[in-house]
Amino acid sequence: MNQHAPSPQGEESEEVSLYETRKKVYYRAVQGLYNNWRVALVWLTQILYFGLPWLAWEGRQSVLFDLGARKFYLFDWVFWPQDFIWLAALLIISALGLFLFTAIAGRLWCGYACPQTVYTEIFVWIERLFEGDHKRQQKLTSQPWNGEKILRRGGKQLAWILFSFWNGFTLIAYFTPATDLWQELITLSFGPWETFWILFYAFATWGFAGVMRDQVCKYMCPYARFQSAMFDMDTLIITYDAKRGEPRSARRKGETLAQGDCVDCGICVAVCPTGIDIRNGLQYMCIGCAACIDACDQVMDKVGSPRGLIRYSTQNAIEGTYPDREIKRHIFRPRILFYIAVFSAILVGVGYTMATRIPLLVDVLRDRNSLSREAASGEIENLYRLQIINMDAKPHRFEVRAKGVAGLKVTRGQLTEIPALGTETVVVTLEAPRLTLTRPSSPIQFEVVAQDAPALSRETKSSFIK
Repeated sequence: MNQHAPSPQGEESEEVSLYETRKKVYYRAVQGLYNNWRVALVWLTQILYFGLPWLAWEGRQSVLFDLGARKFYLFDWVFWPQDFIWLAALLIISALGLFLFTAIAGRLWCGYACPQTVYTEIFVWIERLFEGDHKRQQKLTSQPWNGEKILRRGGKQLAWILFSFWNGFTLIAYFTPATDLWQELITLSFGPWETFWILFYAFATWGFAGVMRDQVCKYMCPYARFQSAMFDMDTLIITYDAKRGEPRSARRKGETLAQGDCVDCGICVAVCPTGIDIRNGLQYMCIGCAACIDACDQVMDKVGSPRGLIRYSTQNAIEGTYPDREIKRHIFRPRILFYIAVFSAILVGVGYTMATRIPLLVDVLRDRNSLSREAASGEIENLYRLQIINMDAKPHRFEVRAKGVAGLKVTRGQLTEIPALGTETVVVTLEAPRLTLTRPSSPIQFEVVAQDAPALSRETKSSFIK
């Protein structure tokens, strides 16, 4: 969109763009402690992501979200639609974890584990493999199209597309068994559901990590917009120490000039994936990757100055409210302790309920056609339908018991075999002596117990009609 300002002399108006022109960031590679952490997390997350669908676990896929069968496998655990409360718990834990880590040390998630960061890093590795370092990439961009440029750019795009496709294939392998999906790939017999989502996710990976890159972090990511609400003066952030660094001036090693430690080399900008200058202060575009810290420390080593001109610090420490040695003491402030307490309480609660979870569900349905009748023995008989869901990965033989009324006994449907992850509707008949029934409706309890695993039991309430 352009806006034209009228000229009082009637001359042609000046054209002012309301949008910033996209400039591709060619950032240079850097080595150092934080880069090593970032590379290690890229490998760790991708080994887990690409490896889990192929990991067999007790004769099935270790992690599988089978939407068709409405079963979700997570190693030894099998979750059903009735267990969606765990999804809510997982989302709450993730949100609290994000608040906690952000309040302590800023955008750790963005810098080290965010899929956008991870896949951008992988795509940049591929790009450097085909096109060289940042200077060669700039040179290749400026030169006219020729055989070398076509081969390098074409090879890069082909590698990006293949990786993106395999990324999409892996995502769908969490919903369709990986072995089945592989056979469909070999025979080119993907169903429409798998075809759409593989191509959709592949295109998203290629577009976000290969083409848009820093634009996603700058303009599309909502976390970049509200992160400042979780910061305070004691949050660890990547900062430039202006008091120590200014005024900037180039110098050689060993020179002692009346100037700051910053030699104005610009390497901190050259290594930034989003192309910002950290010396201008904290900016929402900073993803917290700490590449500028690694780069600046190397420069300080070369010129003989102490490391830490750019470092993790707090705004209070930079402004001199307290010295750097007291930063750790201010990490565990009331706000952080509150986050830790709530996060730990929910995590322990969820962990305990998961550990004590009983993989058995029982629902009781009354037979509306025959609420109550007199049996041949003269006792009162009630008919029920019990829906028993064996949520365990093993088959069990279940015994149905009933209590709550004196003389109550199960005369039909007392034992039933249910396969692993199976559901059975069992017709159960109860009888009770007429003389023990003092009310028109008496509360009773059904108990369903696995004979080979007594701990696998479930009670449910119902009523016995006179």
